[in-house]
Amino acid sequence: MTTIDVFNGDADGICALLQLRLADPLETTLVTGVKRDINLLRRVNAGAGDRVNVLDVSLAQNRDDVLRLLESGAELFYVDHHMPGEIPDHPGLHTIIDTGPDVCTSILIDRYLDGRFTPWAVTAAFGDNLLTAAQTLGRRAGLAPDSLERLKMLGICINYNGYGAVVDDLHVAPDALFRALLAYPNPEDFISYAGSCYQQLRAGYRDDIARADAVRPDYATDAVAVYILPDEAWARRVSGVFGNALANFHPQRAHAVVTANSLGGYQVSVRAPLENKTGADELCSQFPSGGGRRGAAGINHLPLDRYADFVAAFQARYA
Repeated sequence: MTTIDVFNGDADGICALLQLRLADPLETTLVTGVKRDINLLRRVNAGAGDRVNVLDVSLAQNRDDVLRLLESGAELFYVDHHMPGEIPDHPGLHTIIDTGPDVCTSILIDRYLDGRFTPWAVTAAFGDNLLTAAQTLGRRAGLAPDSLERLKMLGICINYNGYGAVVDDLHVAPDALFRALLAYPNPEDFISYAGSCYQQLRAGYRDDIARADAVRPDYATDAVAVYILPDEAWARRVSGVFGNALANFHPQRAHAVVTANSLGGYQVSVRAPLENKTGADELCSQFPSGGGRRGAAGINHLPLDRYADFVAAFQARYA
C-alpha cells in the first residue's frame, strides 16, 4: 500500500498537510508545485490498496484524474475550499469541501482533527488573507495577540513562497519547505529555531513587496484597481501577497495584479473587496485557464489582446 500526499504549494496546502502528518507520522510520496500548478493529479499513478490525500487543489480542475484514480481502485481523501463542480459519487472518494468565503483547507483539517494543531491552521488562514477567521480561531485556541502577529507574518511568508511560474522562481521548493516545517509541531518554534529558512523567506518578502509598492495602477476607479507587474521572478513571487496587501489597505475595492509572462500574455490574481468577498471565481472563469474561489481567484494565462476585455469585465463585476 502506498500513500500519496498531493497538496498545493502555498501556505494553506502546506499547513493542511502538516497537520495531517503531525497527527499521523508517515513516510509518503509528495506531489506538489508552485501555487498555480493545480493539475497535480495528472502526475499521480495509484491503484487498488493505495490512498491519495488531496489538499487545497480544485476538484473541478482535476475531475478526470479523480475518476481515473477511482476507477483504478485507489481511495481518495479530498479536502478543499474551491468550487468543486460536480463531485463524483463513488465509495472510494471521501470529501470535506466547504466553499465559504471565510474557510480554507487548513481550517477544515483543523476541524477534522478536533483542533490538535490549531496554530498551523491559524498560520494558513493568515497566509490566505482570512484575517478575521485566523484571529477568531487563534483567540479561541488561547493564542496571545503577539503570538498571532508572529503567525500572521509566518503565514504571509509561506504563502508568498508559493508564487512563481516555476519552482526555480521560489526561495524554497514547496516539498522541501514542508519537510523543514514538519519538525515543528508548534509554528512558533520554527520561527525561533529554524532561523535561516524563515529569515530567507521574510527578507525576500520584504524586498519584493517594496518593489511592488512602487508600482502605480494601470487602471483605477473607486470600485477596482489593476496593477501590471513585469515578467521578472520578483514580480511572479509577490503577485499574490501584493494583491492581499492591496485588499487589506482598500477593503471596499476589488484588485487585480496582472503579471507579464513568457508566453506573451499575463498571469492574473484577483481579490474581491474584503467588504464583499464574492465574484472573483465567476469573473476569472469567464476566461480560459481561469478559476479559484469567491474571494480570491486567478487566470493562469490571459492573452495580451484580452486584457481590455478583462478590465471591462472586472469593472462591470464590481462597479
